Amino acid sequence: MASPKLLLLLATLLPSYGLLLADLAPMTLTVVNNCAYPIWPGIQGSAGSEVLEGGGFFLPSLSHRSFPAPAHAWSGRIWARTGCAPSAGGQLRCATGDCGGRLQCGGLGGAAPATLAQVSLHHGGDDQSSYGVSVVDGFNVGLSVTPHEGRGNCPVLACRKDLTQTCPGELQVRAAAPGGGGVAACKSGCLAFGTDELCCRGAYNSPAACRPSRYSDFFKSECPQAFTYAHDSPSLTHQCSAPRELKVIFCH
Repeated sequence: MASPKLLLLLATLLPSYGLLLADLAPMTLTVVNNCAYPIWPGIQGSAGSEVLEGGGFFLPSLSHRSFPAPAHAWSGRIWARTGCAPSAGGQLRCATGDCGGRLQCGGLGGAAPATLAQVSLHHGGDDQSSYGVSVVDGFNVGLSVTPHEGRGNCPVLACRKDLTQTCPGELQVRAAAPGGGGVAACKSGCLAFGTDELCCRGAYNSPAACRPSRYSDFFKSECPQAFTYAHDSPSLTHQCSAPRELKVIFCH
């Protein structure tokens, strides 16, 4: 699951009043595959946000795809699917991030574990965009989120390390890893063990009761800018006014 704090923050920042379309600077979303292997990016809009680019596409190694961002408030997530191959019945089955065997996810989310870029576009009174990196659902591919030509607080946020190389044994997902070797992804503690405490459910579903675990501490030590558990600090999202481009780079 994505961080409730991040999702709540992004949702509450969406405008309660309409921004005039003419007031919004055109924005481009760019997805870059800097990996040594192909990926199949997936895109899922939040409730009420439309599907972009059919929800997914193929992206060869060392290539990119740019497309216009919506000219109105939009929020959602972008992730990489890896180790994909056609299967019987014309489906596309992926070792990580699979979205029901589809090439175009069509609004479906990806199977965990997967590293997420989470964004909220065109909100607030100054055409702000917020973004963050989440490993709450675990990790499959390193990524960075970079805004270009924006005003205000516009840092690059990233989880760049390949955590499949350092993932604790009890969190490892073993499959045909795209870069070679046997570890294709790294589960979160919640995904691996499913307890209310690790998943911040039930009596643990509050900032006071949901605390870091040794598993989220592992992710935080490797990727300090990322959200690592459900009630991780919301200060890790940043706001950038009127960026002309938001770039999500995998293996960067």
